[in-house]
Amino acid sequence: MRRHRRPARGAALLVAMVLLTVVATLASGMVWQQWKGVQVESAERSRIQTGWILQGALDWARLILREDARSGHATSLNEPWATPLAEARLSTFLATDSEHNADEGAEAFLAGAIHDAQSRYNLRNLVSDGKVVPSQLDKLQRLCGSAGVGIEIGALLASGLLAASIPAAAGEAADSLAPLAPQQLADLAWLGLDAATIARLATVVVLLPAPTPVNLNTASREVLAGVIAGLDLGSADRLVQSRQRQPFKTLADAGAVLGRATTLDAKEVDVKSAYFEVSGRLRLDQRVLSETTLVERRGGLEVVAIQRQRQAGLSLAP
Repeated sequence: MRRHRRPARGAALLVAMVLLTVVATLASGMVWQQWKGVQVESAERSRIQTGWILQGALDWARLILREDARSGHATSLNEPWATPLAEARLSTFLATDSEHNADEGAEAFLAGAIHDAQSRYNLRNLVSDGKVVPSQLDKLQRLCGSAGVGIEIGALLASGLLAASIPAAAGEAADSLAPLAPQQLADLAWLGLDAATIARLATVVVLLPAPTPVNLNTASREVLAGVIAGLDLGSADRLVQSRQRQPFKTLADAGAVLGRATTLDAKEVDVKSAYFEVSGRLRLDQRVLSETTLVERRGGLEVVAIQRQRQAGLSLAP
Protein backbone atom coordinates (compact mmCIF):
# COMPACT_ATOMS: atom_id res chain seq x y z
CA MET A 1 0.00 0.00 0.00
CA ARG A 2 2.83 2.39 0.77
CA ARG A 3 4.30 1.83 -2.68
CA HIS A 4 1.29 3.53 -4.32
CA ARG A 5 1.35 6.68 -2.18
CA ARG A 6 4.29 8.34 -3.92
CA PRO A 7 2.76 8.17 -7.44
CA ALA A 8 -0.50 9.48 -6.00
CA ARG A 9 1.27 12.39 -4.33
CA GLY A 10 3.18 13.06 -7.59
CA ALA A 11 -0.05 13.13 -9.60
CA ALA A 12 -1.65 15.49 -7.10
CA LEU A 13 1.37 17.79 -7.29
CA LEU A 14 1.23 17.75 -11.08
CA VAL A 15 -2.49 18.60 -11.04
CA ALA A 16 -1.83 21.42 -8.59
CA MET A 17 0.92 22.83 -10.82
CA VAL A 18 -1.33 22.65 -13.87
CA LEU A 19 -4.14 24.42 -12.00
CA LEU A 20 -1.70 27.05 -10.77
CA THR A 21 -0.48 27.62 -14.33
CA VAL A 22 -4.05 27.96 -15.62
CA VAL A 23 -4.97 30.41 -12.85
CA ALA A 24 -1.82 32.47 -13.47
CA THR A 25 -2.51 32.54 -17.21
CA LEU A 26 -6.11 33.64 -16.69
CA ALA A 27 -5.04 36.28 -14.18
CA SER A 28 -2.35 37.67 -16.47
CA GLY A 29 -4.85 37.70 -19.34
CA MET A 30 -7.35 39.67 -17.29
CA VAL A 31 -4.63 42.11 -16.19
CA TRP A 32 -3.56 42.57 -19.82
CA GLN A 33 -7.15 43.13 -20.93
CA GLN A 34 -7.62 45.71 -18.19
CA TRP A 35 -4.36 47.46 -19.16
CA LYS A 36 -5.41 47.43 -22.80
CA GLY A 37 -8.80 48.94 -21.91
CA VAL A 38 -7.12 51.71 -19.92
CA GLN A 39 -4.77 52.49 -22.81
CA VAL A 40 -7.62 52.58 -25.33
CA GLU A 41 -9.68 54.82 -23.07
CA SER A 42 -6.69 57.11 -22.50
CA ALA A 43 -5.99 57.35 -26.23
CA GLU A 44 -9.64 58.06 -27.01
CA ARG A 45 -9.80 60.74 -24.33
CA SER A 46 -6.61 62.29 -25.68
CA ARG A 47 -7.99 62.22 -29.22
CA ILE A 48 -11.19 63.97 -28.17
CA GLN A 49 -9.25 66.58 -26.19
CA THR A 50 -6.91 67.39 -29.06
CA GLY A 51 -9.82 67.50 -31.50
CA TRP A 52 -11.69 70.04 -29.38
CA ILE A 53 -8.60 72.21 -28.96
CA LEU A 54 -7.88 72.22 -32.70
CA GLN A 55 -11.54 73.03 -33.34
CA GLY A 56 -11.17 75.96 -30.96
CA ALA A 57 -8.07 77.11 -32.84
CA LEU A 58 -10.04 76.96 -36.11
CA ASP A 59 -12.87 79.01 -34.57
CA TRP A 60 -10.30 81.57 -33.44
CA ALA A 61 -8.92 81.80 -36.98
CA ARG A 62 -12.40 82.21 -38.43
CA LEU A 63 -13.06 85.06 -36.01
CA ILE A 64 -9.82 86.77 -37.05
CA LEU A 65 -10.72 86.46 -40.73
CA ARG A 66 -14.25 87.69 -40.10
CA GLU A 67 -12.99 90.79 -38.31
CA ASP A 68 -10.50 91.39 -41.11
CA ALA A 69 -13.31 91.27 -43.67
CA ARG A 70 -15.32 93.71 -41.55
CA SER A 71 -12.57 96.30 -41.95
CA GLY A 72 -12.94 96.24 -45.73
CA HIS A 73 -9.19 96.59 -46.27
CA ALA A 74 -7.20 94.80 -48.93
CA THR A 75 -5.76 91.42 -47.92
CA SER A 76 -2.08 91.87 -47.07
CA LEU A 77 0.65 90.40 -44.90
CA ASN A 78 0.54 93.45 -42.60
CA GLU A 79 -2.78 92.38 -41.05
CA PRO A 80 -3.32 90.47 -37.78
CA TRP A 81 -4.32 87.22 -39.52
CA ALA A 82 -0.82 86.95 -41.03
CA THR A 83 0.86 86.79 -37.59
CA PRO A 84 1.46 83.13 -36.67
CA LEU A 85 0.73 81.79 -33.21
CA ALA A 86 3.98 80.56 -31.68
CA GLU A 87 3.87 77.28 -29.76
CA ALA A 88 2.17 77.99 -26.44
CA ARG A 89 1.70 75.74 -23.43
CA LEU A 90 -1.86 74.62 -22.74
CA SER A 91 -1.31 72.00 -20.01
CA THR A 92 -3.38 73.96 -17.50
CA PHE A 93 -6.48 73.49 -19.67
CA LEU A 94 -5.98 69.72 -19.90
CA ALA A 95 -5.51 68.94 -16.20
CA THR A 96 -7.92 66.14 -15.36
CA ASP A 97 -8.41 67.26 -11.77
CA SER A 98 -8.64 70.96 -11.02
CA GLU A 99 -7.68 70.32 -7.38
CA HIS A 100 -4.25 69.05 -8.43
CA ASN A 101 -1.39 71.13 -9.67
CA ALA A 102 -1.61 71.80 -13.40
CA ASP A 103 1.90 70.42 -13.85
CA GLU A 104 0.54 66.96 -13.04
CA GLY A 105 -1.50 67.02 -16.26
CA ALA A 106 -0.26 66.16 -19.72
CA GLU A 107 2.12 68.57 -21.38
CA ALA A 108 0.22 70.22 -24.23
CA PHE A 109 1.47 72.85 -26.69
CA LEU A 110 -0.46 74.57 -29.47
CA ALA A 111 0.83 76.41 -32.53
CA GLY A 112 -1.01 77.75 -35.55
CA ALA A 113 -0.95 80.03 -38.56
CA ILE A 114 -3.17 81.38 -41.33
CA HIS A 115 -1.89 81.43 -44.91
CA ASP A 116 -3.43 83.14 -47.91
CA ALA A 117 -4.29 80.35 -50.35
CA GLN A 118 -4.51 82.90 -53.17
CA SER A 119 -0.85 83.77 -52.78
CA ARG A 120 -0.22 80.90 -55.22
CA TYR A 121 -1.42 80.09 -58.72
CA ASN A 122 -4.70 78.18 -58.76
CA LEU A 123 -4.63 75.10 -61.00
CA ARG A 124 -8.39 75.46 -61.50
CA ASN A 125 -7.60 78.34 -63.87
CA LEU A 126 -6.04 75.93 -66.37
CA VAL A 127 -9.23 74.47 -67.82
CA SER A 128 -12.22 76.49 -68.98
CA ASP A 129 -15.22 75.41 -71.08
CA GLY A 130 -13.80 71.93 -71.58
CA LYS A 131 -10.39 72.98 -72.93
CA VAL A 132 -6.98 74.12 -71.73
CA VAL A 133 -6.45 77.90 -71.79
CA PRO A 134 -3.11 78.53 -73.59
CA SER A 135 -2.26 81.66 -71.60
CA GLN A 136 -2.82 79.80 -68.33
CA LEU A 137 -0.63 76.94 -69.50
CA ASP A 138 2.15 79.45 -70.22
CA LYS A 139 1.84 80.76 -66.67
CA LEU A 140 2.01 77.27 -65.21
CA GLN A 141 5.08 76.37 -67.24
CA ARG A 142 6.87 79.50 -66.02
CA LEU A 143 5.96 78.56 -62.46
CA CYS A 144 7.24 75.02 -63.00
CA GLY A 145 10.59 76.53 -63.95
CA SER A 146 10.55 78.67 -60.77
CA ALA A 147 9.79 75.58 -58.67
CA GLY A 148 12.67 73.64 -60.19
CA VAL A 149 10.62 71.08 -62.11
CA GLY A 150 10.50 70.52 -65.85
CA ILE A 151 8.09 72.58 -67.93
CA GLU A 152 6.70 69.31 -69.27
CA ILE A 153 5.02 68.93 -65.87
CA GLY A 154 2.78 71.83 -66.83
CA ALA A 155 1.54 70.04 -69.93
CA LEU A 156 1.04 66.84 -67.91
CA LEU A 157 -1.06 68.68 -65.34
CA ALA A 158 -3.10 70.44 -68.01
CA SER A 159 -3.91 67.23 -69.87
CA GLY A 160 -4.70 65.38 -66.64
CA LEU A 161 -7.00 68.09 -65.27
CA LEU A 162 -8.71 68.35 -68.64
CA ALA A 163 -9.32 64.60 -68.79
CA ALA A 164 -10.69 64.64 -65.25
CA SER A 165 -13.04 67.55 -65.94
CA ILE A 166 -14.55 66.52 -69.29
CA PRO A 167 -16.95 63.78 -68.02
CA ALA A 168 -18.31 66.02 -65.28
CA ALA A 169 -18.74 68.94 -67.70
CA ALA A 170 -20.51 66.83 -70.31
CA GLY A 171 -22.78 65.15 -67.76
CA GLU A 172 -21.74 61.74 -69.00
CA ALA A 173 -20.62 58.64 -67.14
CA ALA A 174 -16.96 58.83 -66.19
CA ASP A 175 -14.59 56.92 -68.43
CA SER A 176 -12.87 54.06 -66.62
CA LEU A 177 -9.53 55.31 -67.98
CA ALA A 178 -10.09 58.96 -67.02
CA PRO A 179 -8.33 60.11 -63.82
CA LEU A 180 -10.31 61.20 -60.80
CA ALA A 181 -10.69 64.93 -60.36
CA PRO A 182 -8.07 66.05 -57.78
CA GLN A 183 -9.42 67.93 -54.77
CA GLN A 184 -6.08 68.85 -53.17
CA LEU A 185 -2.43 68.99 -54.16
CA ALA A 186 -1.68 65.53 -52.78
CA ASP A 187 -4.19 64.14 -55.27
CA LEU A 188 -1.94 65.21 -58.15
CA ALA A 189 -0.29 61.83 -57.66
CA TRP A 190 -3.31 60.45 -59.55
CA LEU A 191 -2.01 62.31 -62.62
CA GLY A 192 1.42 60.66 -62.42
CA LEU A 193 3.38 63.16 -60.27
CA ASP A 194 5.70 61.87 -57.56
CA ALA A 195 5.81 63.22 -54.00
CA ALA A 196 8.99 65.26 -54.55
CA THR A 197 7.54 67.06 -57.57
CA ILE A 198 4.29 67.80 -55.73
CA ALA A 199 6.26 69.22 -52.78
CA ARG A 200 8.16 71.60 -55.10
CA LEU A 201 5.00 72.68 -56.89
CA ALA A 202 3.27 73.35 -53.57
CA THR A 203 5.44 76.46 -53.15
CA VAL A 204 3.89 78.15 -56.21
CA VAL A 205 0.55 76.45 -56.97
CA VAL A 206 -2.63 75.54 -55.12
CA LEU A 207 -5.81 73.63 -55.96
CA LEU A 208 -8.94 75.51 -54.92
CA PRO A 209 -12.60 74.64 -55.55
CA ALA A 210 -13.06 77.44 -58.13
CA PRO A 211 -10.85 79.65 -60.35
CA THR A 212 -9.29 82.54 -58.44
CA PRO A 213 -6.88 85.42 -59.10
CA VAL A 214 -3.49 85.73 -57.38
CA ASN A 215 -3.23 88.27 -54.58
CA LEU A 216 -0.55 90.86 -55.35
CA ASN A 217 -0.17 91.67 -51.65
CA THR A 218 0.72 88.13 -50.54
CA ALA A 219 2.25 86.28 -53.52
CA SER A 220 5.99 85.61 -53.69
CA ARG A 221 8.08 87.22 -56.39
CA GLU A 222 8.36 83.88 -58.20
CA VAL A 223 4.58 83.59 -58.37
CA LEU A 224 4.21 87.22 -59.46
CA ALA A 225 6.73 86.78 -62.24
CA GLY A 226 4.93 83.63 -63.35
CA VAL A 227 1.37 84.95 -63.51
CA ILE A 228 2.02 88.47 -64.86
CA ALA A 229 3.08 88.30 -68.49
CA GLY A 230 6.29 90.16 -69.25
CA LEU A 231 7.25 90.59 -65.59
CA ASP A 232 10.78 89.50 -64.66
CA LEU A 233 12.03 88.61 -61.18
CA GLY A 234 13.61 92.06 -60.72
CA SER A 235 10.33 93.87 -61.35
CA ALA A 236 8.50 91.34 -59.19
CA ASP A 237 10.96 91.99 -56.37
CA ARG A 238 10.34 95.73 -56.71
CA LEU A 239 6.63 95.02 -56.38
CA VAL A 240 7.23 93.01 -53.19
CA GLN A 241 9.38 95.75 -51.64
CA SER A 242 6.76 98.38 -52.46
CA ARG A 243 3.91 96.46 -50.82
CA GLN A 244 6.01 95.93 -47.67
CA ARG A 245 6.06 99.71 -47.22
CA GLN A 246 2.42 100.17 -48.17
CA PRO A 247 0.04 97.34 -49.20
CA PHE A 248 -1.73 97.84 -52.51
CA LYS A 249 -5.28 99.02 -52.00
CA THR A 250 -6.21 98.70 -55.68
CA LEU A 251 -4.74 97.25 -58.86
CA ALA A 252 -4.01 100.80 -59.94
CA ASP A 253 -1.57 101.16 -57.03
CA ALA A 254 0.36 98.10 -58.22
CA GLY A 255 0.21 99.29 -61.82
CA ALA A 256 1.76 102.60 -60.82
CA VAL A 257 4.76 100.74 -59.39
CA LEU A 258 5.20 98.58 -62.48
CA GLY A 259 4.67 101.36 -65.00
CA ARG A 260 2.48 101.66 -68.06
CA ALA A 261 4.26 98.84 -69.90
CA THR A 262 2.58 96.22 -67.66
CA THR A 263 -1.15 95.59 -67.86
CA LEU A 264 -2.88 94.01 -64.87
CA ASP A 265 -5.97 91.92 -65.53
CA ALA A 266 -8.52 91.83 -62.68
CA LYS A 267 -9.32 88.22 -63.60
CA GLU A 268 -5.68 87.22 -63.11
CA VAL A 269 -4.58 89.29 -60.10
CA ASP A 270 -6.31 91.09 -57.23
CA VAL A 271 -5.58 92.73 -53.87
CA LYS A 272 -8.15 90.75 -51.85
CA SER A 273 -8.50 87.05 -51.05
CA ALA A 274 -11.38 84.74 -50.28
CA TYR A 275 -9.55 81.44 -49.59
CA PHE A 276 -7.22 80.80 -46.65
CA GLU A 277 -5.44 77.79 -45.17
CA VAL A 278 -5.64 77.51 -41.38
CA SER A 279 -3.01 75.21 -39.88
CA GLY A 280 -2.90 74.03 -36.26
CA ARG A 281 -0.42 71.80 -34.45
CA LEU A 282 -1.07 70.31 -31.02
CA ARG A 283 1.70 68.48 -29.15
CA LEU A 284 0.49 66.40 -26.22
CA ASP A 285 3.46 64.74 -24.51
CA GLN A 286 5.09 62.98 -27.48
CA ARG A 287 1.94 62.74 -29.57
CA VAL A 288 1.45 65.35 -32.29
CA LEU A 289 -1.75 66.10 -34.15
CA SER A 290 -1.60 68.51 -37.09
CA GLU A 291 -4.64 69.88 -38.89
CA THR A 292 -4.93 71.99 -42.04
CA THR A 293 -8.30 73.47 -42.98
CA LEU A 294 -9.17 75.31 -46.18
CA VAL A 295 -11.72 78.03 -45.46
CA GLU A 296 -13.59 80.37 -47.75
CA ARG A 297 -14.51 83.89 -46.72
CA ARG A 298 -17.84 84.64 -48.35
CA GLY A 299 -20.02 87.71 -48.49
CA GLY A 300 -21.81 88.69 -45.31
CA LEU A 301 -18.78 87.97 -43.10
CA GLU A 302 -19.28 84.21 -43.40
CA VAL A 303 -16.18 82.00 -43.09
CA VAL A 304 -16.87 78.41 -44.17
CA ALA A 305 -14.61 75.37 -43.76
CA ILE A 306 -14.31 73.50 -47.08
CA GLN A 307 -11.61 70.88 -46.61
CA ARG A 308 -9.91 69.50 -43.53
CA GLN A 309 -6.90 67.24 -43.18
CA ARG A 310 -5.51 65.70 -39.99
CA GLN A 311 -2.23 63.94 -39.50
CA ALA A 312 -1.01 62.24 -36.33
CA GLY A 313 2.58 61.46 -35.43
CA LEU A 314 5.25 61.47 -32.72
CA SER A 315 7.55 64.25 -31.64
CA LEU A 316 11.09 63.90 -30.33
CA ALA A 317 10.99 67.34 -28.71
CA PRO A 318 11.54 67.30 -24.92
